[in-house]
Amino acid sequence: MRLCFGAGLAVWFLSAAGLFAGGSGLNVVVVVNQNSTNSIQLGNYYCEKRGVPPQNLLRIQWAGGNIIWNRSNFETNLLNPLVAMLASRGLTNQVDYIVLSMDIPFQVTASNGVNSTTAALFYGFKTNDCPACQWPGCTLPDYTSNSYAASEGIFRQTPPIAAGSNSWLVTMLTSSNLTQAQAIIDRGVASDGTAPTQTVWLAKSSDRLRNIRYWEFDNTILDVRVNGRLSIIRTNYDSPYGLNNLLGFQNGLYQFAMLTNEFVPGAMADSLTSYAGLIFGNNDQTTLLVFLGAGACGSYGTVVEPCAYLQKFPSPQDYFYQARGFSLAECYYQSVLNPYQGLIVGEPLAAPFARPAAGAWVNLPANSVLSGTTNLTVQFQAAISQQPLQQVDLFVDGTYAQTLTNIAPGQSNTLYVTINGFQTNYAIPAGASLKSIASNLVVCLNDPGYTNLTRVWAAAFGDRIGLQSFDLTRLGTNTTLQTSNSPGDAATLTTFIQPARSNFLDKVTLGMRSYLITNSAGTVPAGNYLQCTLVKTNGSVVTVAITNGTDGAAFNTFCQSFLNAINTNAAMQSADGILIDEINMHEDEPYRTYVYGPDDHSGEFNIYVQSPGWPAAQAQVAISGSPAFIILDAGTNRLDENVSDLQPRNHLYLTAGVTNLDFTFPLDTTMLADGSHELTAVAYEGSHVRTQARATQNVRIRNTPLNATFTTLAGASNAVLNFTLLFSIAANTNPIATIELFTTGGSVGVVSNSSSATFAVAATNLGVGLHPFCAVVTRNDGKQYRTETKWIRLGGSEPPFGLTLTALPPVIGWPATAGRLYEVMSAPNLKGTFQLRGSITPSNSPGLWTDTVTSAPQQFYRVRAP
Repeated sequence: MRLCFGAGLAVWFLSAAGLFAGGSGLNVVVVVNQNSTNSIQLGNYYCEKRGVPPQNLLRIQWAGGNIIWNRSNFETNLLNPLVAMLASRGLTNQVDYIVLSMDIPFQVTASNGVNSTTAALFYGFKTNDCPACQWPGCTLPDYTSNSYAASEGIFRQTPPIAAGSNSWLVTMLTSSNLTQAQAIIDRGVASDGTAPTQTVWLAKSSDRLRNIRYWEFDNTILDVRVNGRLSIIRTNYDSPYGLNNLLGFQNGLYQFAMLTNEFVPGAMADSLTSYAGLIFGNNDQTTLLVFLGAGACGSYGTVVEPCAYLQKFPSPQDYFYQARGFSLAECYYQSVLNPYQGLIVGEPLAAPFARPAAGAWVNLPANSVLSGTTNLTVQFQAAISQQPLQQVDLFVDGTYAQTLTNIAPGQSNTLYVTINGFQTNYAIPAGASLKSIASNLVVCLNDPGYTNLTRVWAAAFGDRIGLQSFDLTRLGTNTTLQTSNSPGDAATLTTFIQPARSNFLDKVTLGMRSYLITNSAGTVPAGNYLQCTLVKTNGSVVTVAITNGTDGAAFNTFCQSFLNAINTNAAMQSADGILIDEINMHEDEPYRTYVYGPDDHSGEFNIYVQSPGWPAAQAQVAISGSPAFIILDAGTNRLDENVSDLQPRNHLYLTAGVTNLDFTFPLDTTMLADGSHELTAVAYEGSHVRTQARATQNVRIRNTPLNATFTTLAGASNAVLNFTLLFSIAANTNPIATIELFTTGGSVGVVSNSSSATFAVAATNLGVGLHPFCAVVTRNDGKQYRTETKWIRLGGSEPPFGLTLTALPPVIGWPATAGRLYEVMSAPNLKGTFQLRGSITPSNSPGLWTDTVTSAPQQFYRVRAP
């Protein structure tokens, strides 16, 4: 047994209030443009569907279009109000996600660059200082890199820029119409925790300039298959047109079409092309909205010509992050290294592979009366034992109040890892985090004395350790991995390590090597030749050669003939043969004219072995030819340039916490206003995924005689949009300093130095949707009372309703929408013609109409909302 101890650790501690990830509506700010009814209605819809607290909605005033704003307008109208709002409402350490709701510009322009709005808000506007460039967007400045990318970290602990800087996971919710935008939300909500079994397709298109992400496909496919939770394949499709039930699709193509409903809820899909992020305005390329219209929950595209930098587009690893349980926004921002030109549109919280815990308050009935300091108990149970619960936070009325418990990795807990029968262990030091444990355990696993035995190397990715075997003589199926966990000298075991599988995964990827052939003249003299020699893994040798018989033959034509000869040779087509693919002759049109220019006489291609796996990649190839050709890679080479994708692979996952978390804590109710409150306990899964689970209960606080009545004078549970709501609040004592009314977006009015107040609220300012209303009464000595919350739904269609009848005289009643016109009709029998008898516009509910004419022996009544 080898021993490894943590020593000399430098640990950076964050405040407990900052430890949010995974995400829920509690961690979201929704931004609406008050000049757009669609923006307001969509924002309200998102708040309702995701349980976003009313104080987490920001109203901005933007009178311009929905395409472009300059940097000054972006900062004045969005960034600065957002920062001020978070500070004034005490949300700075609570909010990780920003949702931009429809009719907000997606492109930020300046004299020294163009960014997307989502990226500029994510990590600040990034300049692109290359005024002399033909395509100014075609640079990749170092300062545009995103430190959160590929981290598999907790967002707050792994910021994309300097710690303490403003940064949020930002997405836009929009579409060509409101209904389609709402459907994106519905699909995101519907996807949560469903663990879909449908397949993600990674597609290498026929477009040479845009299919370049195929270089990254195999790495993701291996990681996903090791993880074992998501189905994923690679294909050569140009378009997903006609496919259905896709969990994801990633391609690179200039233009294509899609049908509706091709994706299942939770899907992410995008295309690597220049202008997929130009979602409105002139654009002949397929935009990301096409994927969303086909049923995806999220998509990505650049808003200015980016050039073909892989770093500016989502890596296929976003599907691996999704399979781990990360939210859609976390997946995208972890998968793009330089996102400054990229727009993300979608439902940020969608997490189809999340595994939320179950939880509830114990012995706390609804509207329980609490006073003084009282002990409360909350109980959570992890969804599976491999994902324990680490932290519980308390939110009061939707705002973070305190961390109730945070179970750190246990000092002296010991983790045991056994690879190929050789064991090492790691004792947890004081103050360790999952990230520091992973990093230090990797040091142990990579110690030369240990790797000489295991023939396996390790790398840390947040709370995950990736393992790869470098033993060519041992198949992955024969490379074993076991783990165990011990409390060590600690009283309890709260730190765990688990393998993804009991042996390593291999035989997925084809070995390959890239080649470049150049001919300076562009023509091939007669008698010149090109030759390919393959030494198969069994030692046999196959040679294919062609010689130019016509003086002055075009280089690209001759080279293509050579590659075709290899691919059509029978000996090369066998299981131990090779295949030429990804051929890119620079003289081919339109690439010669638009990309490479007339003086570039070269061509690139890749050589693959015909069978997957690392042993098969030991075949050797030599490309040679006449002096007229420059060939790279020169000499004889194994087809294992992609060795990291060939070596057998496995994962180790670290977690902290307990499976069953029963927690009792004292609540000092004197620190809260008297009256009605919503207590929400949030439990977090003990990995970097940090999936949340909520337990919510309404209670009443009573510590002083202060009280107030809250009455709806005009309004009901439903009201029309052009109606003015009236509310009355009356305190039971004097002197009163203020009475303030709150609803979606914050305060809507305050009255000072009066024990009663009446508030008029124009429904049009709030927009269609479900809105809460409550008031806070403050006494001169600072004591407060918070009224109950009244919920009113504004606008929308009238649902069917029933009538009540009392006599005499007959009084007709129904659940009315305040402010809506109703017509009362009657007939002496059901087969008769109903005649209009009267109309009424109720100011609250129920609607009531009295029939003062009762001469008929019987009457049948109908009420309609015209």
